[in-house]
Amino acid sequence: MAPRQCSIANALAVVGERWSLLALREVFFGVHRFDQIVRNTGASRDILTARLRKLVETGLLERRRYEDHPPRYEYLLTDAGRALHGVLLTLMEWGDRYVTEGEPPTVWRHSCGQELHPQTVCAHCGEPVRTQDVELVRRDEPSGATSGR
Repeated sequence: MAPRQCSIANALAVVGERWSLLALREVFFGVHRFDQIVRNTGASRDILTARLRKLVETGLLERRRYEDHPPRYEYLLTDAGRALHGVLLTLMEWGDRYVTEGEPPTVWRHSCGQELHPQTVCAHCGEPVRTQDVELVRRDEPSGATSGR
């Protein structure tokens, strides 16, 4: 039996490694230079080099030269990389709630002035998405057939 085909698995093949996610976190936080990303993530230079290379190859980051002598590069988010912002915010919220003891070490403030607590909502109706309100529908099944909840 073949494993289930799934966009989660496809996404994890690109960003499902700790150092990749932490590198993306740093770029989202406004850190663009390699040495600063190394310092803030704690990754070894060789591991971080490999992860950043993969993020550039898969189109999440752009590597841009900012100095010629010696050649130095910075990393900037592409549209695909920026699209992960909500994922990282939601992962951070989950970590704050279920993993981090005490107050969260960092928080985001929304433009309304309040601390941000992201929530997934339906793009059609605007209602919050709850596990009990969704149904898995496989695209390769006949119309109306479902795989359960």
